[in-house]
Amino acid sequence: MLDWLLDPLSYQFMQNAIAVGVLVGILCPVVGSFLIVQRMALLGDVIAHAVLPGLAIANFLQAGILVGSFISGMLSTALIAWIRSQTRVKVDAAMALAFSSFFSLGILLFTLLDTRLNLEEILFGDILSVSTADVWQAGVITVLLLVVVRLFYKELLFYTFDRAGAEAAGLPVNLIHYSMMAAITLAIIVGMQTVGVVLVISLLVGPAITAYLLVKQLHWMMILGAGLGVVASLSGMYISYYRDVPSGPAIALVTFALFFLALLFSPYQGILTRPRAARKSDNS
Repeated sequence: MLDWLLDPLSYQFMQNAIAVGVLVGILCPVVGSFLIVQRMALLGDVIAHAVLPGLAIANFLQAGILVGSFISGMLSTALIAWIRSQTRVKVDAAMALAFSSFFSLGILLFTLLDTRLNLEEILFGDILSVSTADVWQAGVITVLLLVVVRLFYKELLFYTFDRAGAEAAGLPVNLIHYSMMAAITLAIIVGMQTVGVVLVISLLVGPAITAYLLVKQLHWMMILGAGLGVVASLSGMYISYYRDVPSGPAIALVTFALFFLALLFSPYQGILTRPRAARKSDNS
């Protein structure tokens, strides 16, 4: 058993891949929890696809890919906010429009510009190509965002559950909103190498909603979600190594399996374990 666990760690590329997987498994559920409780999970998917134009342009200009991706992701959130403020269009429609527009622009730019990026790797991830520098970058971003969340947790909690009340209390709600969008964008950029743009939403949302079924308080949801994210990342990486399957889909499917188990056996909301009176109420 010990050899089974240690064998992948004898390779440097697996050490890097597992390290980044653990970091992403912690970071994505923490920031994703705020999206879940605000019923804005689709926004994570929008940002995940909106980073593509910035990736293509930054690579073409030989500029920092992290900077280009971040700017592109933030522009998508600004576009959604502008549409909502200037029209009667609902937020879900604005997000759908931003999603399709930025994703289409990204595909177009990858086709027209002479980029050295592999679109398939961007979309579906290539965690085995992660370098030591990538691990350090992911570590710095993860620690920075976790420290910010810890320092401003009360303000974020107030804003998340009562934006109007937070504004009336004098909190800078617009700054908090865009700070949260920046955190989500950075988490997605870090997660792109692990599971890719298409599947990063699984780590952003999956562990968080699994924890949502198991605990009732936001801070426990974040802590448990981070633990589940680590379990999903590690399990997916070992499945990928021993079964010779892509790591991104393996991680995403483990994430879903954990959610399904919680859906069945959660002590509060489990289909098979919740009180009989609650089941009767749901069926009536």
